[in-house]
Amino acid sequence: MLVLLPPSEGKASSGRGAPLKPESLSLPGLAAAREAVLGELVDLCAGDEEKAREVLGLSEGLRGEVAKNAVLRTAGARPAGEIYTGVLYDALGLASLDAAAKRRAARSLLVFSGLWGAVRVTDRIPSYRCSMGVRLPGLGALGTHWRGPMAEVLPEAAGTGLVLDLRSAAYAAAWKPKGEVAGRTATVRVLHAPTRKVVSHFNKATKGRMVRSLLAAGIAPAGPGELVEALRELGYEVEAEAPAKAGQPWALDVLVTEVH
Repeated sequence: MLVLLPPSEGKASSGRGAPLKPESLSLPGLAAAREAVLGELVDLCAGDEEKAREVLGLSEGLRGEVAKNAVLRTAGARPAGEIYTGVLYDALGLASLDAAAKRRAARSLLVFSGLWGAVRVTDRIPSYRCSMGVRLPGLGALGTHWRGPMAEVLPEAAGTGLVLDLRSAAYAAAWKPKGEVAGRTATVRVLHAPTRKVVSHFNKATKGRMVRSLLAAGIAPAGPGELVEALRELGYEVEAEAPAKAGQPWALDVLVTEVH
């Protein structure tokens, strides 16, 4: 099973660990594309602060993020699972999983990123600010920049099992499973059961809890159909729609009664 996650906008501090070693990151086929983004981002943020703030879409209160990006090559690095914070990652609670579940998380979770493309939760990265929606002056739109490299690397990373796609729209645009991989991919919406409306905050929390439940139970469904059965056994109310044609992802709706 491969679980595709969005990053968090807010991130923990880098800490005082050893600096980034780009060659140590997973998915080495993305190395050249990563270096291109990293190089331009660092140069941009080390130069004109106002221009960098405009390009990154940062408010005045987030001006400090520019200085943080300027020193990405020398800043301390920590496992990505510790860097990413926020509602989804709080609900996922990687740090409190038992040892076996942490090993499953290391194998299964892939976090998408405007800067790194995609990283495993065990990859050591510094704290940064660069969303997939950013358009760098030299490289252009990052979503477009990543499509080619992702198309080369991600099908192999997907292996032969289920691909559980929990990404937001901006990050989903960087790689769309195709063909046989798409046929074993499931996308998830979280709906308020009484109204059938998509929820926002609880969407992230529910997705985090859902992934935690699968990891903690040691369940690795082989395909979308098995995922639906597994989630129902874990107590989730799930409605599933198989694709009308082969080579298209399944659409799953997880229904919740509380919205907060």
